[in-house]
Amino acid sequence: MNLFLQQIVNGLTLGSIYGLVALGLTLVYGILHIPNFAHGALYMVGAFMSYFLMVDVGVHYWFAMAGAAVIVAVLAIICERLVFHPLRHSPPIHDKIAAIGILLFLEAVVQMFWGSDFRRMSSPFTGILNFDGLIIPEQRLLIIVGALALMAGLQVFLRKTMTGATIIAMAQNREGAFLVGIDANRVAMMTFAISGALAAIAATLYAPINLVYPAMGHLVIMKAFVIIILGGMGSIPGAIVGGMIIGFAEAFGGFYISTAYKDIIAFGLLVVILSIRPQGLFAKGAH
Repeated sequence: MNLFLQQIVNGLTLGSIYGLVALGLTLVYGILHIPNFAHGALYMVGAFMSYFLMVDVGVHYWFAMAGAAVIVAVLAIICERLVFHPLRHSPPIHDKIAAIGILLFLEAVVQMFWGSDFRRMSSPFTGILNFDGLIIPEQRLLIIVGALALMAGLQVFLRKTMTGATIIAMAQNREGAFLVGIDANRVAMMTFAISGALAAIAATLYAPINLVYPAMGHLVIMKAFVIIILGGMGSIPGAIVGGMIIGFAEAFGGFYISTAYKDIIAFGLLVVILSIRPQGLFAKGAH
């Protein structure tokens, strides 16, 4: 039973990180209809910024997380203003090519400063909690609690504030939002900023139990796309539920089948679920 509960904790950890990354991705797609392949690079930059602030500058973990979130949010806004905004009337393929270009550019910049070596980022939460044989590292508990709190906070922000209402209005009906005077540029910048901040926070939470390296965003962004397709493109509840499905599938699949197939499970689930429900689990949330 303890082994089973241990996999639940592992599934919640993975699902929380995947859900946070997928939330930022689905926000951008739901409002601007941009499949932002560069989101994985923003995740990676967030991890390196936290590493830089902690190791080179010497700030505390929480300040490093906040600093990384602000830096990546500003970087995401710059990408939107300089790259995606000028392409808003171009064919959709141009957005995809531009996003891949940003991904490659950011990876090259990071490699220029830090090289391609793997790095380990420390965390002040190194303790181990023992609940009658169930072992939970403090960092994993922080990931679960922190990610769930952020998801709940984002839902409250979108549903209960005027600013959040403008974002939802843009997602539901762009033309109608324009007619009632909603500033599309402001909403686009805000959406990219939230997306970048979520990616940076997710990377900072996960980096202490993973490694920091320039290509760390590749697999994460592929799984994030799997998640938003499973949940329904543009659906916020779908991104959260989809992240948990993939997280639990990887945790239990890696333990009961083999860790060698852990990363394949997400793509196998994509095929199975879309064969049954092609529109995704929460397709209505995308409209």
